[in-house]
Amino acid sequence: MQRSCSSSALNLCRKLVQVPPRTPSKATVSAMTRPVCDIFINHRGTDTKRTIAGLLHDHLFRLGLRPFLDSRSMKPGDRLFGKINPAIRECKLGVAIFSPNYCDSYFCMQELALLMENKKRVIPIFCDVKPSQLQVMDYGIRSAKQLQRLNWALEEAKFTVGLTFDTLKGDWSEFLNSATEAVVKNLVELEAQDSSKKSTYILHGRVRKKTQKRLNQLEIP
Repeated sequence: MQRSCSSSALNLCRKLVQVPPRTPSKATVSAMTRPVCDIFINHRGTDTKRTIAGLLHDHLFRLGLRPFLDSRSMKPGDRLFGKINPAIRECKLGVAIFSPNYCDSYFCMQELALLMENKKRVIPIFCDVKPSQLQVMDYGIRSAKQLQRLNWALEEAKFTVGLTFDTLKGDWSEFLNSATEAVVKNLVELEAQDSSKKSTYILHGRVRKKTQKRLNQLEIP
Protein backbone atom coordinates (compact mmCIF):
# COMPACT_ATOMS: atom_id res chain seq x y z
CA MET A 1 0.00 0.00 0.00
CA GLN A 2 2.82 2.39 0.91
CA ARG A 3 4.70 1.65 -2.31
CA SER A 4 1.50 2.24 -4.29
CA CYS A 5 0.90 5.63 -2.66
CA SER A 6 4.50 6.72 -3.19
CA SER A 7 4.49 5.57 -6.82
CA SER A 8 1.20 7.35 -7.49
CA ALA A 9 2.51 10.61 -6.01
CA LEU A 10 5.70 10.31 -8.06
CA ASN A 11 3.74 9.80 -11.29
CA LEU A 12 1.59 12.84 -10.55
CA CYS A 13 4.69 14.85 -9.74
CA ARG A 14 6.25 13.94 -13.09
CA LYS A 15 3.21 15.43 -14.81
CA LEU A 16 3.63 18.62 -12.81
CA VAL A 17 7.37 19.06 -13.14
CA GLN A 18 8.02 18.89 -16.86
CA VAL A 19 11.29 19.55 -18.66
CA PRO A 20 11.03 22.70 -20.82
CA PRO A 21 11.93 22.60 -24.53
CA ARG A 22 15.57 23.20 -25.46
CA THR A 23 14.95 26.37 -27.44
CA PRO A 24 11.82 27.99 -25.97
CA SER A 25 10.58 31.35 -27.16
CA LYS A 26 10.56 34.34 -24.82
CA ALA A 27 6.81 33.94 -24.34
CA THR A 28 7.24 30.27 -23.49
CA VAL A 29 10.01 31.01 -21.01
CA SER A 30 7.84 33.63 -19.31
CA ALA A 31 4.85 31.28 -19.13
CA MET A 32 6.94 28.41 -17.77
CA THR A 33 8.78 30.41 -15.10
CA ARG A 34 8.18 28.68 -11.80
CA PRO A 35 7.73 30.59 -8.54
CA VAL A 36 10.36 30.36 -5.84
CA CYS A 37 7.85 28.50 -3.69
CA ASP A 38 5.30 25.90 -4.81
CA ILE A 39 3.96 24.93 -1.38
CA PHE A 40 3.93 27.07 1.74
CA ILE A 41 3.96 24.99 4.93
CA ASN A 42 2.19 26.85 7.74
CA HIS A 43 2.91 25.25 11.12
CA ARG A 44 3.73 25.76 14.79
CA GLY A 45 7.43 25.08 15.06
CA THR A 46 7.47 23.87 18.66
CA ASP A 47 4.88 21.20 17.81
CA THR A 48 5.74 19.96 14.32
CA LYS A 49 9.00 21.40 12.97
CA ARG A 50 10.99 18.25 13.78
CA THR A 51 8.20 15.86 12.86
CA ILE A 52 5.41 16.30 10.31
CA ALA A 53 6.46 19.68 8.93
CA GLY A 54 10.10 18.75 8.47
CA LEU A 55 9.39 15.29 7.04
CA LEU A 56 6.78 16.61 4.62
CA HIS A 57 9.09 19.38 3.44
CA ASP A 58 11.94 16.93 2.77
CA HIS A 59 9.66 14.44 1.00
CA LEU A 60 8.24 17.12 -1.31
CA PHE A 61 11.70 18.55 -1.95
CA ARG A 62 12.99 15.15 -3.04
CA LEU A 63 10.15 14.95 -5.55
CA GLY A 64 11.48 18.09 -7.22
CA LEU A 65 8.95 20.51 -5.77
CA ARG A 66 9.68 23.74 -3.92
CA PRO A 67 8.20 23.72 -0.44
CA PHE A 68 8.75 26.65 1.91
CA LEU A 69 9.48 25.88 5.56
CA ASP A 70 11.00 28.67 7.63
CA SER A 71 13.67 26.48 9.27
CA ARG A 72 14.74 25.10 5.87
CA SER A 73 14.13 28.07 3.58
CA MET A 74 15.47 30.94 5.69
CA LYS A 75 18.90 31.77 7.02
CA PRO A 76 20.13 33.89 9.95
CA GLY A 77 19.67 37.55 9.11
CA ASP A 78 16.52 37.13 6.99
CA ARG A 79 13.61 39.26 8.09
CA LEU A 80 10.57 37.10 8.86
CA PHE A 81 7.91 38.96 6.93
CA GLY A 82 10.41 39.92 4.23
CA LYS A 83 10.68 36.24 3.27
CA ILE A 84 7.42 34.74 4.47
CA ASN A 85 4.97 37.22 2.93
CA PRO A 86 6.41 36.97 -0.63
CA ALA A 87 6.50 33.16 -0.31
CA ILE A 88 2.81 33.14 0.57
CA ARG A 89 1.92 35.45 -2.31
CA GLU A 90 3.92 33.40 -4.83
CA CYS A 91 3.01 29.89 -3.70
CA LYS A 92 0.48 27.77 -5.53
CA LEU A 93 -0.73 25.83 -2.50
CA GLY A 94 -0.74 26.14 1.27
CA VAL A 95 -0.51 23.34 3.82
CA ALA A 96 -1.72 24.35 7.29
CA ILE A 97 -0.57 21.92 9.98
CA PHE A 98 -2.82 22.51 12.99
CA SER A 99 -1.49 21.31 16.34
CA PRO A 100 -2.42 21.81 20.01
CA ASN A 101 -0.41 25.05 20.37
CA TYR A 102 -1.03 26.38 16.86
CA CYS A 103 -3.53 29.09 17.79
CA ASP A 104 -1.26 30.46 20.52
CA SER A 105 1.09 31.74 17.82
CA TYR A 106 0.45 35.11 16.24
CA PHE A 107 2.76 34.21 13.36
CA CYS A 108 0.84 31.02 12.55
CA MET A 109 -2.47 32.85 12.51
CA GLN A 110 -1.02 35.72 10.50
CA GLU A 111 0.31 33.34 7.85
CA LEU A 112 -3.02 31.52 7.66
CA ALA A 113 -4.88 34.82 7.21
CA LEU A 114 -2.52 35.86 4.40
CA LEU A 115 -3.02 32.53 2.64
CA MET A 116 -6.78 32.94 2.77
CA GLU A 117 -6.71 36.61 1.77
CA ASN A 118 -4.56 35.75 -1.24
CA LYS A 119 -7.16 33.11 -2.19
CA LYS A 120 -4.70 30.23 -1.97
CA ARG A 121 -5.99 26.69 -1.84
CA VAL A 122 -5.12 25.31 1.59
CA ILE A 123 -4.89 21.68 2.72
CA PRO A 124 -5.46 21.49 6.48
CA ILE A 125 -3.73 18.78 8.50
CA PHE A 126 -5.15 18.30 12.00
CA CYS A 127 -2.28 16.86 14.02
CA ASP A 128 -3.23 15.71 17.53
CA VAL A 129 -6.09 18.20 17.55
CA LYS A 130 -9.71 18.31 16.42
CA PRO A 131 -11.09 21.19 14.33
CA SER A 132 -13.57 22.02 17.11
CA GLN A 133 -10.68 22.57 19.54
CA LEU A 134 -9.13 25.32 17.44
CA GLN A 135 -10.03 28.88 18.38
CA VAL A 136 -8.38 32.27 18.14
CA MET A 137 -6.73 33.26 21.40
CA ASP A 138 -7.53 36.77 22.61
CA TYR A 139 -5.07 38.17 25.12
CA GLY A 140 -6.53 41.65 25.00
CA ILE A 141 -3.86 42.98 22.64
CA ARG A 142 -5.72 42.60 19.34
CA SER A 143 -8.35 44.89 17.93
CA ALA A 144 -11.84 43.68 17.07
CA LYS A 145 -10.93 43.97 13.39
CA GLN A 146 -7.83 41.80 13.85
CA LEU A 147 -9.79 39.16 15.75
CA GLN A 148 -12.46 39.11 13.06
CA ARG A 149 -9.81 38.63 10.38
CA LEU A 150 -8.12 35.74 12.21
CA ASN A 151 -11.42 34.08 13.11
CA TRP A 152 -12.52 34.22 9.48
CA ALA A 153 -9.27 32.61 8.28
CA LEU A 154 -9.48 29.86 10.89
CA GLU A 155 -13.10 29.08 10.09
CA GLU A 156 -12.28 28.87 6.38
CA ALA A 157 -9.60 26.28 7.15
CA LYS A 158 -11.72 24.31 9.63
CA PHE A 159 -14.45 23.86 7.04
CA THR A 160 -12.05 22.59 4.37
CA VAL A 161 -11.59 18.85 3.84
CA GLY A 162 -8.19 17.87 5.20
CA LEU A 163 -6.17 15.12 6.82
CA THR A 164 -5.97 13.99 10.44
CA PHE A 165 -3.09 12.35 12.22
CA ASP A 166 -2.39 11.00 15.70
CA THR A 167 1.35 11.16 16.30
CA LEU A 168 1.22 8.45 18.98
CA LYS A 169 -1.00 5.88 17.27
CA GLY A 170 -0.78 6.78 13.58
CA ASP A 171 1.34 5.13 10.89
CA TRP A 172 3.93 7.78 10.02
CA SER A 173 4.95 6.30 6.67
CA GLU A 174 1.37 5.86 5.50
CA PHE A 175 0.43 9.37 6.59
CA LEU A 176 3.44 10.93 4.88
CA ASN A 177 2.57 9.21 1.61
CA SER A 178 -1.08 10.27 1.87
CA ALA A 179 -0.16 13.89 2.63
CA THR A 180 2.35 14.00 -0.22
CA GLU A 181 -0.15 12.55 -2.67
CA ALA A 182 -2.81 15.06 -1.58
CA VAL A 183 -0.36 17.93 -2.14
CA VAL A 184 0.73 16.70 -5.57
CA LYS A 185 -2.84 16.02 -6.74
CA ASN A 186 -3.89 19.54 -5.77
CA LEU A 187 -0.87 21.04 -7.54
CA VAL A 188 -1.65 19.09 -10.72
CA GLU A 189 -5.27 20.26 -10.57
CA LEU A 190 -4.25 23.88 -10.02
CA GLU A 191 -1.75 23.65 -12.88
CA ALA A 192 -4.46 22.29 -15.19
CA GLN A 193 -6.84 25.09 -14.21
CA ASP A 194 -4.15 27.69 -14.81
CA SER A 195 -3.32 26.22 -18.23
CA SER A 196 -7.01 26.21 -19.14
CA LYS A 197 -7.34 29.88 -18.20
CA LYS A 198 -4.28 30.78 -20.28
CA SER A 199 -5.60 28.82 -23.27
CA THR A 200 -8.99 30.52 -22.99
CA TYR A 201 -7.33 33.93 -22.79
CA ILE A 202 -5.20 33.23 -25.87
CA LEU A 203 -8.21 31.89 -27.78
CA HIS A 204 -10.30 34.92 -26.92
CA GLY A 205 -7.43 37.16 -27.92
CA ARG A 206 -7.24 35.52 -31.35
CA VAL A 207 -10.99 35.79 -31.79
CA ARG A 208 -10.88 39.49 -30.97
CA LYS A 209 -8.05 40.02 -33.46
CA LYS A 210 -9.94 38.16 -36.20
CA THR A 211 -13.08 40.14 -35.46
CA GLN A 212 -11.20 43.42 -35.59
CA LYS A 213 -9.54 42.38 -38.87
CA ARG A 214 -12.92 41.63 -40.43
CA LEU A 215 -14.30 44.95 -39.24
CA ASN A 216 -11.32 46.73 -40.77
CA GLN A 217 -11.95 44.93 -44.09
CA LEU A 218 -15.55 46.06 -44.03
CA GLU A 219 -14.72 49.69 -43.40
CA ILE A 220 -15.58 52.00 -46.27
CA PRO A 221 -12.50 53.80 -47.56
